[in-house]
Amino acid sequence: MQIRALDEEHWSQVAFIYGEGIATGNATFEVEIPSWERWNAAHPSLRLVAVDGEQVLGWAALSPYSDRRCYRGVAEESVYVSAAARGRGVGRALLEALIARAEADGYWTLLAGIFPENAASLALHSSAGFRVLGVHERLGERDGVWRDVVLLERRSAPTTSR
Repeated sequence: MQIRALDEEHWSQVAFIYGEGIATGNATFEVEIPSWERWNAAHPSLRLVAVDGEQVLGWAALSPYSDRRCYRGVAEESVYVSAAARGRGVGRALLEALIARAEADGYWTLLAGIFPENAASLALHSSAGFRVLGVHERLGERDGVWRDVVLLERRSAPTTSR
């Protein structure tokens, strides 16, 4: 397995994996796979894929927390692993690579919002140094059900490299 930059050439496989996550009902509030253009605009900087040959096993990406300059080192992160590759360390490899590259790029805070039912994602993030800040109760509605979201963060030393 290799970790590479995620480019448009990976989109069909990334979209499929995102669709698998959507279908679980416990990965995102999204109910439809976005277009490449919409997804690309929402994840403008750091995005990675885990690949085995040409097969994408999973992806990870940052989204800006805010466009205000004071938050330039803060981002929201996402990690998705294909159903066929779960339990093989793909998520851990992606998250560790994302953290390392984010820190090298000057990010000091990574945020994650995870449904409480997604025990595997909560465990992965905890093992990578994320801590629970609290729970947004009934934050959003999906499929007629109001869902809670666990808010997590991982802090690094602030840097001025950005």
